[in-house]
Amino acid sequence: MHMADALVSPAVGGVMTVVSTGILGYSLYRIRRENDSGTASLAGVLGAFVFAAQMINFTIPATGSSGHLGGALLLTALLKPFRAFTVMAAILLLQALLFADGGLLAYGCNVFNMAFFACFIAYPLIFKPLTAKGFNKKRLMTASILSALAGVELGAFGVVAETFLSGVTQLPFSVFAALMLPIHLAIGLVEGITTGLILAFLHQYRPELFAKNGRDAEPQACFGLGLAALITGGALSLTASELPDGLEWSILKTAGESFELPASLQAVFADYNIADSTALAGIAGVVITAVFIFALIRITGRRKAQAA
Repeated sequence: MHMADALVSPAVGGVMTVVSTGILGYSLYRIRRENDSGTASLAGVLGAFVFAAQMINFTIPATGSSGHLGGALLLTALLKPFRAFTVMAAILLLQALLFADGGLLAYGCNVFNMAFFACFIAYPLIFKPLTAKGFNKKRLMTASILSALAGVELGAFGVVAETFLSGVTQLPFSVFAALMLPIHLAIGLVEGITTGLILAFLHQYRPELFAKNGRDAEPQACFGLGLAALITGGALSLTASELPDGLEWSILKTAGESFELPASLQAVFADYNIADSTALAGIAGVVITAVFIFALIRITGRRKAQAA
């Protein structure tokens, strides 16, 4: 669901960047106020895993389209909203700067669409109430599916609204929405099922990840998640579908052409490629993402203690 700069006007992009940056600033403030840098390792490996998972586009049968996991709901279930939003903002920034996935002008839109709705709408209003009596496989699956459907659909509508308000592409609002929402309903369903299965697995074998924002996560759990991220980015990413994703497919169906333009910056690893290798790009992205997020959460969480 990454929006390209070509879809966004400077006015809309600027407003959404201010909004998303403001939410990010408050999220960092909350992390600092809680004086909790103990989640840095878990946040780093989870962020790396989500980065890798976003590289894998899965085919949506009978549509000619594909989709990928967003990951914000998974992050929020384990890290809670403010840390999860911060991690998603970091992932999307690295994707824009290093991999030309999304653009700088569209950065605020992408953060809002892919992180805000899952972290601050779907999680507190759907996921949290449905799991209030405790975690088990049935509750985790139900909460994940319903939350993912809501978060992804709201994000898809956000893309349509921001594109329409930008007025750059002149895509008809009703037609674009009629394509974006159903295709992302399918993507949201896959995200919900996948998220539910991952959470159920982690709850069975690593229940400590669900306590205190994962602060008590054992090194073995972080190592396992890190290894999963490397395998996903370095190997499973090679199985990604080459079909256009839900947004690109909707544009093609609406206008008969793609509005994808060169990114704002010449990315170092454009199109997730290093020396003609997606695997190398995936591994590099996983490592960079993990280190960057670990440092961000660690430094932010420690500032209050140092000031005291």
